[in-house]
Amino acid sequence: MATDTAVDFRVERRPKLAEGVVSAIRAQVVSGVYAPGQKLPTETRMGELFGVSRTVVREAVATLAADGLVEARQGAGVFVKNHPTIAFGSISADVGNKVSHALNIIEVRMGLEIESAGLAALRRNAAQEAQIQEAFFEFDRLLERGEATGKSDFAFHREIAAATNNSYYVEVLDALGMRAIPCDVASPWGTDSTLSRDYQEGLQREHLAILKAISAGDAEAARATMRAHLAASQERYRTLLSGQQAKWMSSILKRKT
Repeated sequence: MATDTAVDFRVERRPKLAEGVVSAIRAQVVSGVYAPGQKLPTETRMGELFGVSRTVVREAVATLAADGLVEARQGAGVFVKNHPTIAFGSISADVGNKVSHALNIIEVRMGLEIESAGLAALRRNAAQEAQIQEAFFEFDRLLERGEATGKSDFAFHREIAAATNNSYYVEVLDALGMRAIPCDVASPWGTDSTLSRDYQEGLQREHLAILKAISAGDAEAARATMRAHLAASQERYRTLLSGQQAKWMSSILKRKT
């Protein structure tokens, strides 16, 4: 009986390990670590990198191949294929620095992150909740030092996506990358008004409401607070866009006079 239990345990654990490898490789492909046409490391090397057996690596590669992300070439190895997610990532990299594009990205994020917040409230484990909190506190630390908070802002939202335990939420957010948080200190969109201490403290108040709802396991409140946060961001960018349009019209009128 003990032997049977051990066998069952191994069978149950292996897919979980493979899913972790799948998620890691997918994220690396989306982020450009492995480009289309590039060869992945050997099974042995990937096993060393991820701390898993070659059997687990093979299962992960089979999943990625079924998703159309990679292809195995006889005697040559495993290579990255062109994939819709990669195309999506390249689109996000090309949106430039227009405020109108930021509004489009926020619209996409609303379709994604409102539900991810609700799922995170229901599905997160203690470790995932701690990661969300750490990203929140890192934002505070950077703000106190007067440093750019964009990366910690993105990390906060990404950890929420990860807490859904659905890797596709993370995959889409990773494809957007830092374009999801365009108004950072280093951003050319930055202005004194949008990047003020008050502005960033306002973001943190919104983040705190989301964090409290997720920690309380209140899915509806998590969705509502995320919706309010992203809607407020939409309004901030609309205000910025209106300001840019007013300046443009003013410059045109001056040239005509």
